[in-house]
Amino acid sequence: MPMCARFFVYEAIAITLAAMLSLGELTHAVEYPARAGGHLGQHPAAAPQRRDPQALFAKGQTALQSGDLDTAEAAFRRVVALDPCAGAAYSNLGVIAMRRKEWDRAIALLRKAEKLEPKMTGIRLNIGLAQYGRGNYAAAIAPLSSVLREQPDSQQARHLLGLCQFLTKHYAEAVTVLEPLWPGKSNDVAYLYLLDIAALESGQKALDEKILSHMIAVGGETPEFHLILGKAYLNREEVAEAKSELERAAALNPNLPFVHMNLGITYMREGNNEGAEAEFRRDIALEPDLADNYQQLGALYARMQRDEDAESAFREALARDSKMADSYAGLAKLYLKQKKPQQALKMIDTALRLAPNFHGGHFLRGRILAQLGRQKEARVEFAAAQKAIDSILDKDRESRGESRVPNPELTQQPPP
Repeated sequence: MPMCARFFVYEAIAITLAAMLSLGELTHAVEYPARAGGHLGQHPAAAPQRRDPQALFAKGQTALQSGDLDTAEAAFRRVVALDPCAGAAYSNLGVIAMRRKEWDRAIALLRKAEKLEPKMTGIRLNIGLAQYGRGNYAAAIAPLSSVLREQPDSQQARHLLGLCQFLTKHYAEAVTVLEPLWPGKSNDVAYLYLLDIAALESGQKALDEKILSHMIAVGGETPEFHLILGKAYLNREEVAEAKSELERAAALNPNLPFVHMNLGITYMREGNNEGAEAEFRRDIALEPDLADNYQQLGALYARMQRDEDAESAFREALARDSKMADSYAGLAKLYLKQKKPQQALKMIDTALRLAPNFHGGHFLRGRILAQLGRQKEARVEFAAAQKAIDSILDKDRESRGESRVPNPELTQQPPP
Protein backbone atom coordinates (compact mmCIF):
# COMPACT_ATOMS: atom_id res chain seq x y z
CA MET A 1 0.00 0.00 0.00
CA PRO A 2 1.40 3.49 -0.84
CA MET A 3 2.72 5.29 2.20
CA CYS A 4 0.54 8.37 1.60
CA ALA A 5 -2.55 6.16 1.62
CA ARG A 6 -1.37 4.33 4.73
CA PHE A 7 -0.77 7.58 6.56
CA PHE A 8 -4.21 8.86 5.62
CA VAL A 9 -5.67 5.76 7.25
CA TYR A 10 -3.65 6.44 10.38
CA GLU A 11 -4.03 10.21 10.51
CA ALA A 12 -7.77 10.36 9.96
CA ILE A 13 -8.50 8.06 12.87
CA ALA A 14 -5.68 9.53 14.97
CA ILE A 15 -7.21 12.97 14.84
CA THR A 16 -10.53 11.44 15.79
CA LEU A 17 -8.83 9.63 18.65
CA ALA A 18 -7.12 12.84 19.67
CA ALA A 19 -10.55 14.26 20.33
CA MET A 20 -11.76 11.06 22.00
CA LEU A 21 -8.68 10.73 24.15
CA SER A 22 -8.09 14.28 25.21
CA LEU A 23 -11.30 16.28 24.98
CA GLY A 24 -11.99 15.92 28.67
CA GLU A 25 -8.37 16.61 29.50
CA LEU A 26 -8.33 19.62 27.20
CA THR A 27 -11.37 21.04 28.98
CA HIS A 28 -9.65 20.46 32.29
CA ALA A 29 -6.48 22.07 31.01
CA VAL A 30 -8.09 25.26 29.82
CA GLU A 31 -9.71 25.52 33.20
CA TYR A 32 -6.31 25.31 34.85
CA PRO A 33 -5.51 29.02 35.25
CA ALA A 34 -2.28 30.33 36.65
CA ARG A 35 -2.98 31.45 40.21
CA ALA A 36 -2.56 35.00 41.40
CA GLY A 37 -1.19 34.07 44.78
CA GLY A 38 1.93 35.96 45.71
CA HIS A 39 2.14 37.99 42.53
CA LEU A 40 -0.68 40.48 42.35
CA GLY A 41 0.04 43.47 44.48
CA GLN A 42 3.75 42.78 44.94
CA HIS A 43 4.82 45.68 42.71
CA PRO A 44 5.06 49.07 44.45
CA ALA A 45 2.93 50.85 41.86
CA ALA A 46 0.13 48.37 42.40
CA ALA A 47 0.42 48.16 46.19
CA PRO A 48 -2.12 50.93 46.99
CA GLN A 49 -4.68 49.08 44.84
CA ARG A 50 -3.81 45.57 45.95
CA ARG A 51 -7.26 44.66 47.16
CA ASP A 52 -8.92 45.71 43.92
CA PRO A 53 -6.88 43.54 41.51
CA GLN A 54 -7.14 40.55 43.81
CA ALA A 55 -10.93 40.92 44.01
CA LEU A 56 -11.13 41.39 40.25
CA PHE A 57 -9.00 38.31 39.69
CA ALA A 58 -11.28 36.24 41.92
CA LYS A 59 -14.30 37.55 40.02
CA GLY A 60 -12.67 36.60 36.73
CA GLN A 61 -11.85 33.14 38.03
CA THR A 62 -15.43 32.52 39.08
CA ALA A 63 -16.77 33.72 35.73
CA LEU A 64 -14.23 31.61 33.81
CA GLN A 65 -15.13 28.49 35.75
CA SER A 66 -18.82 29.05 35.04
CA GLY A 67 -18.23 29.67 31.33
CA ASP A 68 -19.08 33.39 31.38
CA LEU A 69 -16.21 34.39 29.10
CA ASP A 70 -17.23 38.02 28.57
CA THR A 71 -17.36 38.76 32.30
CA ALA A 72 -14.10 36.88 32.88
CA GLU A 73 -12.33 38.75 30.10
CA ALA A 74 -13.48 42.13 31.39
CA ALA A 75 -12.25 41.28 34.89
CA PHE A 76 -8.83 40.02 33.80
CA ARG A 77 -8.34 43.04 31.51
CA ARG A 78 -8.94 45.31 34.48
CA VAL A 79 -6.42 43.29 36.48
CA VAL A 80 -3.65 43.77 33.90
CA ALA A 81 -4.53 47.47 33.64
CA LEU A 82 -3.91 47.77 37.39
CA ASP A 83 -0.95 45.37 37.46
CA PRO A 84 0.81 45.03 34.05
CA CYS A 85 3.07 42.31 35.50
CA ALA A 86 0.19 39.98 36.40
CA GLY A 87 1.25 36.93 34.39
CA ALA A 88 -1.62 34.90 35.86
CA ALA A 89 -4.19 37.31 34.42
CA TYR A 90 -2.56 37.22 30.97
CA SER A 91 -2.58 33.44 31.16
CA ASN A 92 -6.30 33.40 31.86
CA LEU A 93 -6.94 35.83 29.03
CA GLY A 94 -5.12 33.30 26.87
CA VAL A 95 -7.38 30.55 28.21
CA ILE A 96 -10.43 32.62 27.26
CA ALA A 97 -9.08 33.03 23.72
CA MET A 98 -8.54 29.26 23.60
CA ARG A 99 -12.15 28.67 24.60
CA ARG A 100 -13.17 30.85 21.68
CA LYS A 101 -10.72 29.01 19.39
CA GLU A 102 -8.84 32.25 18.73
CA TRP A 103 -5.57 30.35 18.66
CA ASP A 104 -3.14 33.04 17.46
CA ARG A 105 -4.45 35.53 20.00
CA ALA A 106 -4.29 32.89 22.72
CA ILE A 107 -0.68 32.10 21.96
CA ALA A 108 0.31 35.79 21.96
CA LEU A 109 -1.28 36.28 25.39
CA LEU A 110 0.24 33.11 26.78
CA ARG A 111 3.69 34.04 25.50
CA LYS A 112 3.41 37.33 27.36
CA ALA A 113 2.35 35.44 30.48
CA GLU A 114 5.32 33.10 30.04
CA LYS A 115 7.76 36.03 29.99
CA LEU A 116 6.29 37.29 33.23
CA GLU A 117 6.11 33.86 34.88
CA PRO A 118 8.75 31.66 33.19
CA LYS A 119 8.66 29.04 35.95
CA MET A 120 4.91 28.48 35.83
CA THR A 121 4.36 25.15 34.07
CA GLY A 122 0.62 25.77 33.70
CA ILE A 123 1.32 28.56 31.23
CA ARG A 124 3.55 26.34 29.10
CA LEU A 125 0.92 23.62 29.22
CA ASN A 126 -1.62 26.12 27.91
CA ILE A 127 0.76 27.13 25.12
CA GLY A 128 1.07 23.49 24.12
CA LEU A 129 -2.71 23.11 24.24
CA ALA A 130 -3.21 26.21 22.07
CA GLN A 131 -0.73 24.97 19.47
CA TYR A 132 -2.41 21.58 19.57
CA GLY A 133 -5.83 23.20 19.23
CA ARG A 134 -4.91 25.01 16.05
CA GLY A 135 -3.35 21.87 14.58
CA ASN A 136 0.27 23.02 14.85
CA TYR A 137 1.39 19.77 16.47
CA ALA A 138 5.11 20.30 15.87
CA ALA A 139 5.03 23.63 17.73
CA ALA A 140 3.24 22.01 20.67
CA ILE A 141 6.04 19.50 21.28
CA ALA A 142 8.57 21.85 22.93
CA PRO A 143 6.25 23.39 25.57
CA LEU A 144 4.65 20.03 26.37
CA SER A 145 8.08 18.40 26.65
CA SER A 146 9.22 21.08 29.10
CA VAL A 147 6.15 20.48 31.26
CA LEU A 148 6.76 16.73 31.24
CA ARG A 149 10.43 17.17 32.22
CA GLU A 150 9.40 19.18 35.26
CA GLN A 151 6.28 17.13 36.01
CA PRO A 152 6.93 13.57 34.78
CA ASP A 153 3.73 12.38 36.45
CA SER A 154 1.52 14.73 34.42
CA GLN A 155 -0.64 12.32 32.44
CA GLN A 156 -2.24 15.16 30.54
CA ALA A 157 1.06 16.55 29.27
CA ARG A 158 2.31 13.05 28.49
CA HIS A 159 -0.83 12.09 26.59
CA LEU A 160 -0.95 15.25 24.51
CA LEU A 161 2.80 15.11 23.81
CA GLY A 162 2.42 11.53 22.62
CA LEU A 163 -0.40 12.57 20.31
CA CYS A 164 1.69 15.41 18.89
CA GLN A 165 4.67 13.08 18.35
CA PHE A 166 2.32 10.68 16.59
CA LEU A 167 0.71 13.32 14.38
CA THR A 168 4.15 14.58 13.31
CA LYS A 169 5.11 10.99 12.39
CA HIS A 170 7.67 10.61 15.19
CA TYR A 171 6.33 7.16 15.94
CA ALA A 172 9.20 5.79 18.04
CA GLU A 173 9.12 8.92 20.21
CA ALA A 174 5.35 8.57 20.53
CA VAL A 175 5.77 5.02 21.85
CA THR A 176 8.38 6.20 24.37
CA VAL A 177 6.07 8.95 25.64
CA LEU A 178 2.81 6.99 25.60
CA GLU A 179 3.90 3.57 26.86
CA PRO A 180 4.32 4.69 30.51
CA LEU A 181 0.56 5.41 30.53
CA TRP A 182 -0.12 1.66 30.11
CA PRO A 183 -0.82 0.90 33.83
CA GLY A 184 -3.69 3.37 33.92
CA LYS A 185 -4.93 3.14 30.35
CA SER A 186 -4.42 -0.47 29.29
CA ASN A 187 -8.19 -0.98 29.33
CA ASP A 188 -8.78 2.08 27.13
CA VAL A 189 -9.21 0.72 23.61
CA ALA A 190 -8.65 4.11 21.97
CA TYR A 191 -5.32 4.50 23.78
CA LEU A 192 -4.30 0.95 22.83
CA TYR A 193 -5.11 1.60 19.20
CA LEU A 194 -3.03 4.78 19.06
CA LEU A 195 -0.09 3.05 20.77
CA ASP A 196 -0.46 0.11 18.38
CA ILE A 197 -0.18 2.33 15.31
CA ALA A 198 2.94 3.99 16.73
CA ALA A 199 4.46 0.59 17.52
CA LEU A 200 3.62 -0.73 14.06
CA GLU A 201 5.05 2.30 12.27
CA SER A 202 8.25 2.29 14.33
CA GLY A 203 8.88 -1.39 13.59
CA GLN A 204 8.18 -2.67 17.10
CA LYS A 205 6.45 -5.88 15.99
CA ALA A 206 6.42 -7.60 19.39
CA LEU A 207 4.75 -4.60 21.00
CA ASP A 208 2.28 -4.43 18.12
CA GLU A 209 1.25 -8.06 18.71
CA LYS A 210 1.02 -7.54 22.46
CA ILE A 211 -1.21 -4.48 22.09
CA LEU A 212 -3.53 -6.04 19.52
CA SER A 213 -3.99 -9.17 21.63
CA HIS A 214 -4.72 -7.08 24.71
CA MET A 215 -7.09 -4.85 22.75
CA ILE A 216 -9.14 -7.88 21.71
CA ALA A 217 -9.14 -9.19 25.29
CA VAL A 218 -10.37 -5.97 26.90
CA GLY A 219 -12.73 -4.80 24.15
CA GLY A 220 -16.44 -5.03 24.62
CA GLU A 221 -19.36 -5.53 22.29
CA THR A 222 -19.61 -1.81 21.52
CA PRO A 223 -19.61 -0.20 18.07
CA GLU A 224 -16.66 1.99 19.05
CA PHE A 225 -14.58 -1.09 19.87
CA HIS A 226 -15.40 -2.74 16.56
CA LEU A 227 -14.54 0.50 14.72
CA ILE A 228 -11.14 0.72 16.36
CA LEU A 229 -10.42 -2.99 15.96
CA GLY A 230 -11.45 -2.75 12.31
CA LYS A 231 -9.05 0.15 11.85
CA ALA A 232 -6.28 -1.85 13.50
CA TYR A 233 -6.83 -4.68 11.01
CA LEU A 234 -6.97 -2.18 8.16
CA ASN A 235 -3.62 -0.74 9.20
CA ARG A 236 -2.19 -4.25 9.11
CA GLU A 237 -3.62 -4.69 5.59
CA GLU A 238 -5.90 -7.50 6.81
CA VAL A 239 -8.83 -6.31 4.71
CA ALA A 240 -11.23 -9.22 5.29
CA GLU A 241 -10.92 -8.92 9.07
CA ALA A 242 -11.27 -5.13 8.87
CA LYS A 243 -14.42 -5.46 6.79
CA SER A 244 -15.98 -7.85 9.29
CA GLU A 245 -15.30 -5.57 12.27
CA LEU A 246 -16.36 -2.34 10.54
CA GLU A 247 -19.57 -3.87 9.22
CA ARG A 248 -20.28 -5.06 12.76
CA ALA A 249 -19.73 -1.52 14.07
CA ALA A 250 -22.07 -0.09 11.41
CA ALA A 251 -24.73 -2.68 12.25
CA LEU A 252 -24.57 -1.78 15.94
CA ASN A 253 -24.68 1.96 15.29
CA PRO A 254 -25.34 3.14 11.71
CA ASN A 255 -24.80 6.75 12.80
CA LEU A 256 -21.37 6.20 14.38
CA PRO A 257 -19.00 8.89 13.07
CA PHE A 258 -16.24 7.66 10.75
CA VAL A 259 -17.46 4.08 10.50
CA HIS A 260 -18.85 4.58 6.99
CA MET A 261 -15.76 6.45 5.84
CA ASN A 262 -13.58 3.57 6.96
CA LEU A 263 -15.90 1.04 5.38
CA GLY A 264 -15.55 3.02 2.18
CA ILE A 265 -11.77 2.74 2.38
CA THR A 266 -12.09 -0.99 3.06
CA TYR A 267 -14.36 -1.50 0.04
CA MET A 268 -11.90 0.50 -2.08
CA ARG A 269 -9.14 -1.87 -0.99
CA GLU A 270 -11.13 -4.90 -2.15
CA GLY A 271 -12.17 -3.25 -5.42
CA ASN A 272 -15.82 -2.66 -4.55
CA ASN A 273 -16.05 0.83 -6.03
CA GLU A 274 -19.83 1.13 -5.89
CA GLY A 275 -19.91 0.02 -2.26
CA ALA A 276 -17.12 2.46 -1.40
CA GLU A 277 -18.95 5.38 -3.01
CA ALA A 278 -22.14 4.53 -1.12
CA GLU A 279 -20.27 4.41 2.21
CA PHE A 280 -18.55 7.76 1.64
CA ARG A 281 -21.92 9.28 0.79
CA ARG A 282 -23.38 7.85 4.01
CA ASP A 283 -20.60 9.43 6.05
CA ILE A 284 -21.07 12.76 4.25
CA ALA A 285 -24.74 12.67 5.28
CA LEU A 286 -23.57 12.31 8.90
CA GLU A 287 -20.54 14.63 8.69
CA PRO A 288 -21.03 17.05 5.78
CA ASP A 289 -18.01 19.17 6.67
CA LEU A 290 -15.45 16.35 6.94
CA ALA A 291 -12.91 16.99 4.18
CA ASP A 292 -11.55 13.45 4.25
CA ASN A 293 -14.74 11.99 2.79
CA TYR A 294 -14.48 14.22 -0.26
CA GLN A 295 -10.78 13.48 -0.61
CA GLN A 296 -11.47 9.76 -0.63
CA LEU A 297 -14.33 10.22 -3.10
CA GLY A 298 -11.95 12.14 -5.35
CA ALA A 299 -9.41 9.31 -5.22
CA LEU A 300 -12.18 6.80 -5.93
CA TYR A 301 -13.57 8.75 -8.89
CA ALA A 302 -10.07 9.22 -10.31
CA ARG A 303 -9.57 5.46 -10.16
CA MET A 304 -12.93 4.98 -11.92
CA GLN A 305 -11.88 7.45 -14.67
CA ARG A 306 -14.65 9.83 -13.62
CA ASP A 307 -12.34 12.82 -13.91
CA GLU A 308 -14.96 15.55 -13.69
CA ASP A 309 -16.43 14.05 -10.53
CA ALA A 310 -12.94 13.56 -9.11
CA GLU A 311 -12.02 17.20 -9.65
CA SER A 312 -15.26 18.34 -8.04
CA ALA A 313 -14.68 16.09 -5.02
CA PHE A 314 -11.09 17.28 -4.54
CA ARG A 315 -12.31 20.88 -4.72
CA GLU A 316 -14.98 20.10 -2.12
CA ALA A 317 -12.28 18.68 0.15
CA LEU A 318 -10.11 21.79 -0.21
CA ALA A 319 -13.09 24.05 0.46
CA ARG A 320 -13.30 22.38 3.86
CA ASP A 321 -9.58 21.96 4.52
CA SER A 322 -7.28 24.16 2.47
CA LYS A 323 -4.21 22.31 3.79
CA MET A 324 -5.12 18.86 2.46
CA ALA A 325 -2.03 17.92 0.44
CA ASP A 326 -3.65 14.74 -0.89
CA SER A 327 -6.32 16.74 -2.69
CA TYR A 328 -3.80 19.09 -4.30
CA ALA A 329 -1.83 16.06 -5.47
CA GLY A 330 -5.03 14.45 -6.77
CA LEU A 331 -5.76 17.55 -8.82
CA ALA A 332 -2.16 17.58 -10.08
CA LYS A 333 -2.57 14.00 -11.36
CA LEU A 334 -5.82 14.89 -13.10
CA TYR A 335 -4.33 17.94 -14.79
CA LEU A 336 -1.25 15.97 -15.85
CA LYS A 337 -3.54 13.37 -17.42
CA GLN A 338 -5.48 16.15 -19.18
CA LYS A 339 -2.20 17.65 -20.42
CA LYS A 340 -2.57 20.83 -18.40
CA PRO A 341 0.97 20.89 -16.99
CA GLN A 342 0.97 24.48 -15.75
CA GLN A 343 -2.10 23.85 -13.61
CA ALA A 344 -0.67 20.50 -12.52
CA LEU A 345 2.63 22.11 -11.47
CA LYS A 346 0.81 24.68 -9.36
CA MET A 347 -1.11 21.91 -7.59
CA ILE A 348 1.88 19.66 -6.87
CA ASP A 349 3.96 22.62 -5.68
CA THR A 350 1.22 23.46 -3.19
CA ALA A 351 1.04 19.83 -2.06
CA LEU A 352 4.80 19.67 -1.49
CA ARG A 353 4.82 22.99 0.32
CA LEU A 354 2.18 21.66 2.72
CA ALA A 355 3.79 18.20 3.02
CA PRO A 356 7.46 18.24 1.89
CA ASN A 357 7.75 14.47 2.39
CA PHE A 358 4.56 13.68 0.50
CA HIS A 359 4.97 10.17 -0.89
CA GLY A 360 5.33 10.19 -4.66
CA GLY A 361 5.35 13.98 -4.78
CA HIS A 362 8.76 14.37 -6.38
CA PHE A 363 8.09 11.68 -8.96
CA LEU A 364 4.81 13.35 -9.92
CA ARG A 365 6.52 16.74 -10.12
CA GLY A 366 9.19 15.21 -12.35
CA ARG A 367 6.54 13.89 -14.73
CA ILE A 368 4.88 17.31 -14.86
CA LEU A 369 8.18 19.05 -15.56
CA ALA A 370 8.95 16.52 -18.29
CA GLN A 371 5.59 17.30 -19.90
CA LEU A 372 6.57 20.97 -19.80
CA GLY A 373 9.85 20.12 -21.55
CA ARG A 374 11.97 21.07 -18.50
CA GLN A 375 14.02 17.88 -18.65
CA LYS A 376 16.93 18.94 -16.45
CA GLU A 377 14.61 19.89 -13.57
CA ALA A 378 12.64 16.70 -14.14
CA ARG A 379 15.77 14.59 -13.67
CA VAL A 380 16.44 16.29 -10.35
CA GLU A 381 12.92 15.42 -9.18
CA PHE A 382 13.25 11.80 -10.35
CA ALA A 383 16.51 11.48 -8.43
CA ALA A 384 14.87 12.86 -5.29
CA ALA A 385 12.02 10.39 -5.74
CA GLN A 386 14.43 7.46 -6.06
CA LYS A 387 16.31 8.57 -2.96
CA ALA A 388 13.07 8.62 -0.98
CA ILE A 389 12.16 5.13 -2.23
CA ASP A 390 15.60 3.81 -1.29
CA SER A 391 15.25 5.31 2.18
CA ILE A 392 11.90 3.57 2.73
CA LEU A 393 13.27 0.26 1.44
CA ASP A 394 16.36 0.55 3.63
CA LYS A 395 14.22 1.07 6.74
CA ASP A 396 12.07 -1.90 5.82
CA ARG A 397 15.08 -4.14 5.23
CA GLU A 398 16.71 -2.95 8.43
CA SER A 399 13.57 -3.86 10.39
CA ARG A 400 13.78 -7.37 8.85
CA GLY A 401 17.53 -7.64 9.34
CA GLU A 402 18.28 -7.68 5.62
CA SER A 403 21.17 -5.94 3.90
CA ARG A 404 20.54 -3.45 1.15
CA VAL A 405 20.76 -4.76 -2.40
CA PRO A 406 23.04 -2.41 -4.39
CA ASN A 407 21.66 -0.90 -7.58
CA PRO A 408 24.52 1.03 -9.24
CA GLU A 409 22.63 1.23 -12.51
CA LEU A 410 20.41 3.89 -10.99
CA THR A 411 23.35 6.25 -10.62
CA GLN A 412 23.79 6.38 -14.38
CA GLN A 413 20.45 7.96 -15.24
CA PRO A 414 17.12 8.74 -13.65
CA PRO A 415 14.29 6.24 -13.91
CA PRO A 416 12.13 6.58 -17.02
